[in-house]
Amino acid sequence: MADTVRELFEEFGTVHDCYLPEDPEHGGSRGFGFVTLDKEVSQAAIDGTDGIELDGRIIQVNEAQPKGQTKSYQDENDERDWSDDDSGL
Repeated sequence: MADTVRELFEEFGTVHDCYLPEDPEHGGSRGFGFVTLDKEVSQAAIDGTDGIELDGRIIQVNEAQPKGQTKSYQDENDERDWSDDDSGL
């Protein structure tokens, strides 16, 4: 599956990393993963892959956020520019 995901995202640019965690109890995918691309192609990759079918599954693609945080819960006074983060999808 990781090869399939890597090939999909290589259509947008160089894939620096592709990590699909495995379920230690049941084997196979845990149902999510991370793809690292150059920042300048990351939004095109999100737009071009979010909602498509891949190996029989509809995938949801978005920018990775720090664990426990999402943009929707970002403090109004926090002026952090999320676009400056590494583009792990």
